[in-house]
Amino acid sequence: MMERVMHGFNNSILRPAAAALILVLSMAVLAGCSKDKRVDPPAELVDFKPSLKVQRLWAASLGGNSERLRLALRPVLAEGVLYAAAHNGEVMAVNAQNGRRNWLAKTKRPLSAGPAVGGSLLVVASSDGDVIALEADSGRERWRRAVGSEVLASPLILEDSVVIRTVDGHLESMSSTDGTQRWSINEQVPRLTLRGTAPPVFAGGRIIAGFDSGKVLAVDPRSGEVLWDTVVNAPRGRTELERLADIDAPVRVSGDDVFVAGFQGRVAMLALDSGQIWWARDASSYRGFALDERYLYLTNADGVVVAMRRSDGAVQWEQDAMKRRGLTAPAIDGDALVVGDFEGYLHWLDRSNGKILARQKTDGKRITNAAAVADGGVFVQTDSGKVLAFRSVAPVPDADS
Repeated sequence: MMERVMHGFNNSILRPAAAALILVLSMAVLAGCSKDKRVDPPAELVDFKPSLKVQRLWAASLGGNSERLRLALRPVLAEGVLYAAAHNGEVMAVNAQNGRRNWLAKTKRPLSAGPAVGGSLLVVASSDGDVIALEADSGRERWRRAVGSEVLASPLILEDSVVIRTVDGHLESMSSTDGTQRWSINEQVPRLTLRGTAPPVFAGGRIIAGFDSGKVLAVDPRSGEVLWDTVVNAPRGRTELERLADIDAPVRVSGDDVFVAGFQGRVAMLALDSGQIWWARDASSYRGFALDERYLYLTNADGVVVAMRRSDGAVQWEQDAMKRRGLTAPAIDGDALVVGDFEGYLHWLDRSNGKILARQKTDGKRITNAAAVADGGVFVQTDSGKVLAFRSVAPVPDADS
């Protein structure tokens, strides 16, 4: 119980009107926890014989330690170039094969989300509410615009527009040419929320976005008209803590199906054209999940990795050896899944049964965001600003079961 409560308070957007209420709630809940004196620590890592060989390829450093800030800074790969941004305002592009730097730009802003790359454009956003567009091939600044609120979700770049989601519930479209606003919609934000927001995604000619109210919206990218909205994760309970229902994990779309995961709520599959819920299962996640052709792989709020059947949400396996280690969402690396933890370890799991295959340490700092996997490489950024590349080479023969 302590772990979830402290996550809620340390990573929440605390508004002045709710401060007194939150203080009372926190004292009451923590007092309740202290009575039974049961505070479950993170699972300790145990030694094992790896059954997958993983090779570290290179490492590069950006400044800007962001520990405890839970920022949405995650590397992205495009046409053999890896782009990364740091909280101190630095943005870099490196050769994904060898880590050699192509360029480094200094935005002089406390970056909090991105980078996103689309065509010739790269977009990052800051804790101060700045959206900054750079040339992807040189790092030269095209434009910047103040949106008035922190951005904790990677921007979405469309053909001629950039879509952002701010922590105060705004979904906004702006011109990719100069950043001028095209449209904006607002979804009411509860008084207490987790720190984080779900990034908007584009599929089926519409923008799909999750909100802290537990609602998912489909929006016309040209006009901002809401095409449908569905409550996936209805708030429940008597207290503000119990009613946390944020959808902070990225929505995933596959074909005509939309998959959504919420905190203290449900995992659900929706129809892309209408928002109708096809199935829903009780689950809680604020980190997210990965999809393949058959399964959904979820990191739940307790740090347990769960494989669920896409067709109906039935659980296939669970891996709890890394419970309460602050795991990232899984990323798919061939026949394995990769998750990072709060001590900077990367763990490879067998997609078929959840067995731990390999483990690699980075720089010992928390990994907040899921690894980026492409072209056989696994790219990860720690909260210290270190960017590292790995590759799973081959199975290790005669490994112990």
